[in-house]
Amino acid sequence: MGQVHDAIDERLAAFLTAQHLFFVGTAPAGAEGHVNVSPKGLDSFRILDPRTVAYLDLTGSGIETAAHLRDNGRITFLFCAFEGAPKIVRLYGRGEVLPIGSAEFDSLAPRFTELVGVRAIVRVHLDRVADSCGYAVPRYTYQGERRQLLDWAERKGADGLATYKRQKNAKSIDGLPGL
Repeated sequence: MGQVHDAIDERLAAFLTAQHLFFVGTAPAGAEGHVNVSPKGLDSFRILDPRTVAYLDLTGSGIETAAHLRDNGRITFLFCAFEGAPKIVRLYGRGEVLPIGSAEFDSLAPRFTELVGVRAIVRVHLDRVADSCGYAVPRYTYQGERRQLLDWAERKGADGLATYKRQKNAKSIDGLPGL
């Protein structure tokens, strides 16, 4: 059953990097506002060290995760095994948004695959690493990545993406500042 770990060890790292899909959960500070859960994929996750992880934040229809991180920093990752042995891993921590053009973004970017439409890197310092059984998670078979987001970003081009971010990613659904 479940176990709390001091950090990401080799066994957990192998599990995390083998998953094609993960979820991040965030919420604004206080009792008001919407809790957000976002699916992530496209080879965007990296383990920086046993207590630090990061992922590429791609341009999308919302800016909730970035806005919540700017508000209070809290974030949880959820990884589920849909193939193989049942397992769930949760990573809890404090995150920060490193926008394109920042020195920190530039120093971490070489660790990732280049993807069109990137707007930031989210770096998270972990304070809890826990796994559980995943016995109730159904089995699914991975068939491949969806290209729609990347194709959309390529069609927009750099200027179109910049305009889209100004129009759609300036504020969260709760009015918190985005990027």
